[in-house]
Amino acid sequence: MTHAPQLFQPITLNGLSLPNRIVVAPMCQYSAKDGEAGDWHRMHLGMLATSGAGLLILEATAVSAEGRITPGCLGLWRDSQMQGLKQVVAASRSFGATRIGIQLSHAGRKASTHAPFHGGAQLSDSEGAWPTMAPSALAMREADTHPPQAMTHEDLATVVQEFVAAARRAVDAGLELIELHMAHGYLMHQFLSPLANQRHDEYGGSLDNRMRFPLAVFKAVRDAVPAAMPVGVRVSATDWVQDGWTAEETAVLSQRLQSLGCDFIHVSTGGLSPAQKITVGPGYQVSFAAQIKQACSIPVIAVGQITEPEQAEAVLAEGHADMVALGRQMLFEPHWPWRAAAALNGTVTVPPQYLRSLGAHPQIAAKTAGK
Repeated sequence: MTHAPQLFQPITLNGLSLPNRIVVAPMCQYSAKDGEAGDWHRMHLGMLATSGAGLLILEATAVSAEGRITPGCLGLWRDSQMQGLKQVVAASRSFGATRIGIQLSHAGRKASTHAPFHGGAQLSDSEGAWPTMAPSALAMREADTHPPQAMTHEDLATVVQEFVAAARRAVDAGLELIELHMAHGYLMHQFLSPLANQRHDEYGGSLDNRMRFPLAVFKAVRDAVPAAMPVGVRVSATDWVQDGWTAEETAVLSQRLQSLGCDFIHVSTGGLSPAQKITVGPGYQVSFAAQIKQACSIPVIAVGQITEPEQAEAVLAEGHADMVALGRQMLFEPHWPWRAAAALNGTVTVPPQYLRSLGAHPQIAAKTAGK
């Protein structure tokens, strides 16, 4: 008797039911205008929403203009941005069965830069640079000529409220899930890591102190959105730098988040320091997801060079994670879930306009989207 693949088993995150355990990871597009979604997002997100994945998480979306990574970052710091995003989400949802969430972020000291495909360097004054903020006045890179300002208590309170306002706009825009970005060297990760956080007040020093601000943001957002709406967190489980943030600390953070009502943990790594020494290879972050899964009882998402269906299935079958996320692979192969369904004898939802393409692949059990 053939067992149904775990990759295509449904899963529920709080009040949101997903048809399978494939997640499209949030991937910045750096293509918004003044924070507003446009034609690129309509095309890009529409494509991914018809991928057959259970969940699509929109790119890191800034909660303030100062919190953008680049001038092209998506934003939710004003209502007009919410209205534009609402139209894009509605259009994407009308043709696909994928559920759609969003990642909310503040870049902290990694703000005010060029897009990576334009070099990623810090903006100069003549290029429209803006002041940045961080736990401590420590630039990320030696080449950065505009170091961040250390945040005051008033700044901290303001940013918490900016996350709350953005989360409420996400609800109004029709998003079904919120992921808070505590990874990849952005503001909340900066507070967590002793490499970026060298404060001497109640927000720096001990692990409890370094977690204080990120946990405050999480609690404020969790309290501000509907109780049934999933709110989770993306973490970097290690800085890959000696004396930096560790997997053991991430496990403690995950337990604290769970106690506050966190619905999932999305486990990545790195991004905080140019000194990081990452050992990259197929599934190179899965072991960190497994470690976090042992520490808490909420769903864990593994990510990082998971590219083959059998590999993704093994991650779940071996108990390392509850879901798998794909990023770059989904850009290269937007219908990867179709291939996975064919390889694993799973079921995937396909828009009726594309059903004719499955003639050469009868092993895919296709349903008509939205019917």
